[in-house]
Amino acid sequence: MIRKLTAFILILTLLSANFSRFFIYAGFAANKHLIASALCENRDKPQLHCNGKCYLMKKIKLAEEKEKNQERRAQSNTFHEVSSFPEYTISVPVSFVSISSFFEPESKPFNSSRAIFQPPRA
Repeated sequence: MIRKLTAFILILTLLSANFSRFFIYAGFAANKHLIASALCENRDKPQLHCNGKCYLMKKIKLAEEKEKNQERRAQSNTFHEVSSFPEYTISVPVSFVSISSFFEPESKPFNSSRAIFQPPRA
């Protein structure tokens, strides 16, 4: 029961972030009369027939700016995480490296595939 409730709340939270414009439009449609009479910037000029659309556009612009700021923060955090790794250099003394063993003509290559994979016997 608790898992289902937690899953439902998480899904609702994720969807609300994606449908923020929908919630703005729904709130505007539900409170259109109140917004037009009290919150509209052009309520004193009825000839413009704004009916609260200026308030709606302002809210949509604020939501878009908020989304852009969140994206920028997420990108900058990702950049800081990637660029914050320390750089390591490994120095190996020359006496430990043996390059000549790769170029010896007498050495025979080891065929590991023959030891593992054998043809079927009839």
